[in-house]
Amino acid sequence: MNCAAVDDSHRPVLLDQVVEAMAIRADGWYVDGTFGRGGHAAAIRSRLGPDARLWLVDRDPRAVAAAQSRFGDDPRCEVLRGNFAELDRLVPARGRIDGVLLDVGVSSPQLDDAARGFSFYRDGPLDMRMDPDTGISAADWLHTAAPGDIVRVLREFGEEPQARRIVRTIVAAREGARIATTGALARLVEEAVPARFREAGRHPATRTFQAIRVYINGELDALRAGLEAGATLLAPGGRLAVISFHSLEDRIVKRFMRDRSRVDPALAKLPVVPESARPTLRLVGKARRADASEVQANARARSAVLRVAERLS
Repeated sequence: MNCAAVDDSHRPVLLDQVVEAMAIRADGWYVDGTFGRGGHAAAIRSRLGPDARLWLVDRDPRAVAAAQSRFGDDPRCEVLRGNFAELDRLVPARGRIDGVLLDVGVSSPQLDDAARGFSFYRDGPLDMRMDPDTGISAADWLHTAAPGDIVRVLREFGEEPQARRIVRTIVAAREGARIATTGALARLVEEAVPARFREAGRHPATRTFQAIRVYINGELDALRAGLEAGATLLAPGGRLAVISFHSLEDRIVKRFMRDRSRVDPALAKLPVVPESARPTLRLVGKARRADASEVQANARARSAVLRVAERLS
């Protein structure tokens, strides 16, 4: 069966590293838990034979529609709408999957669409929901949240040192008018953060937008659950590959893979280590990052980190 090549107009981050790390077999069963625009999925599919299976999952209805349009006619592929936190429920193949890919965080199509409200570079409605059919928008949350809660979110999910300054400005502004657009929020943050506290080469609203987005979508909790779910799906020798884009995500991934690739320290000195405390994963190489040429071609690759682990017997 002929397979579509990767769309050169959008080359996903760390594509070659992902393909190599997942050690794709022609007869394997694979899951792309974050379809996005489908670049990684296309590269995986291009290496599959007629007996392989590929599940394509995304919580964004537009991504699901794109997956159906591009892959829906391929009998090897199944498109599913859902959060990767529930992969073990969505994919009916527990313990049989040869590889799971998670490319976490916001996708390029979401960033590029001003109507989704993810980017301060494109003025649009302040929404930020990855699934616009569920949850509360960023604008609604900012309009009603207690100041202390907004400070906590900016600090916890954005590591924003100027959180209190920013929140004072937001609270004062929302008393006069609803903060309804990405441009309005970005201007408020610029107003709140003095030049002497800004990081060179970084827009002052970067951390604020990240923090609100992560909170609105429950991204870190979803990542923790998704790592557990993805590992549960793997067959012995199957690989879990995870791409993260900021330190909060990467710490969760690194800790998960580290903890499950060693004996529980509390039980390590026992004469016989209980089976429940033994390693279930093996780390595959070190963290992988984009080289200079990829970063030059795609600025988003600058912060990308790929970590891979393999399921033990």
